[in-house]
Amino acid sequence: MTSIQLPSGRRELRDYILRLHWPLMIALSMIAGAGVLTLYSVAGGSWSPWALKHGLRFAATLGLMVAMSFVAIRYWMALAYPLYFAALFALALVPVIGEVNMGAQRWLEFGGFQFQPSEAMKIGLVMGLARYYHSLRSEQVSNILYLAPPLAMIGAPVGLVFIQPDLGTSLLLAASGFSIVLLAGLSWRITFFGGFLAVVGAYFAYRFEILKPYQLERIFTFLDPDRDPLGQGYQLLQSKIGIGSGGLTGKGFMEGSQAQLRFLPEMQTDFIFIVFGEEFGFVGAMFLLGLYLSVVIMGALIALKSRSHFARLVSMGVVITFALYVLINTGMVIGLAPVVGVPLPLVSYGGTVMLTIMAGFGLVMSAHSSRDQEISGILV
Repeated sequence: MTSIQLPSGRRELRDYILRLHWPLMIALSMIAGAGVLTLYSVAGGSWSPWALKHGLRFAATLGLMVAMSFVAIRYWMALAYPLYFAALFALALVPVIGEVNMGAQRWLEFGGFQFQPSEAMKIGLVMGLARYYHSLRSEQVSNILYLAPPLAMIGAPVGLVFIQPDLGTSLLLAASGFSIVLLAGLSWRITFFGGFLAVVGAYFAYRFEILKPYQLERIFTFLDPDRDPLGQGYQLLQSKIGIGSGGLTGKGFMEGSQAQLRFLPEMQTDFIFIVFGEEFGFVGAMFLLGLYLSVVIMGALIALKSRSHFARLVSMGVVITFALYVLINTGMVIGLAPVVGVPLPLVSYGGTVMLTIMAGFGLVMSAHSSRDQEISGILV
C-alpha cells in the first residue's frame, strides 16, 4: 500500500504540531479553567466582569505560546539581550511617566493599554542571564570578575521595582535571578557567603527603616494577625477561616461563605486560592496544586533534555519563576508568608501576569521543540 505524500509545507506544519508538548498545554489549560470557574463563582454566577475576560485572555496567550514554540530557541537567544534592556528601559520610565494606581507607581500606559514593565522583566531577566551564562566556560562562572555582570543585571531591575514600591515583585525577581546564577554552577562557598550578606541586608533594611511602614506592618501582621483583627490582620484572618471551613471536600460550587457574602477582599486576584479551597475543599486544593506541580516537573524535564545550555537555563528560569508565584501566593493566603501582593498564576484575574507566564512557557515549548539542537559559539 502506498502512503499519501503531503506537500512539504503541510508536512512541516504537521511535524511542528506533533512536536508540541501536549501534556504541558493540557495542564496549563486545566489550571486556567479552574481560574475561570472560580472567577465565575466570585462574581455570583456571572461571566462578567472577570470570568469571560480571563478565558479569552488565556485562549489568546495560549495561541501566543504555540506561536513562540515554532521559533527555534537559537533565535530567542539572539533576542535575549535586546528584550532584557527593553524591559529595563521600560522600568526606568515608570518613575517618570508611570501611572499611579492604589498608591503605587507601577504601570505604563500607551493608547489606553496599561502594562507593568516589572512583569516583562521577569522573562527578560531570565533570558538575559541565560544568554550570559551560555557564553561562559564552567571555570569562569565562579570568577568574581565574571560574577559582576549578572549581579548588575539582577540588581538594576530589583532596585527599580523596589522603589515603585513593590516588595513582592522585587523579591521574586531577585530569587529567580539568583536561582539561574546557582544553576549555572556558582561555587557553594560564594553561595553561602551571598546568603549571609542577604540576611545582614535584611536586618539593616529593618533596623534603618528602609522598608515602607506598611511593608513592616505586613510583616508584623504575618507574625501576629490577631494584633489588629479588624485592620491589617482582617484579610489574613478571613483567609484562614475560608480555607479551614472548606473541610475535606468543600462546601460546593458557589456555596462558599467567604466569596458569596463578601467577607474576603481581593477575592478575584491575590486571594482567589481561598475561594477555590473553600468551595472544593482539601481535595480540590490538592488537585489544583498537583496540576501546578505537574507543570513544574514537565518544565524541568524539558530543561534536562535540552542540549543547549541556553535552553536549559531559560527553561529552568521560567519554571522556577512559575513555582515561586505559586509558593508565595499560597503561602501568604494561608499565613505561612507575609502578604506581598503576588497573584496565583493563571487563576488570579490579571492580563499582564497571564501574558508573562504564557510567554515564558512559549520559551519552554521552544526549548522542547529544539531540544536536539545545540547552539555553538556566540550569536550576534
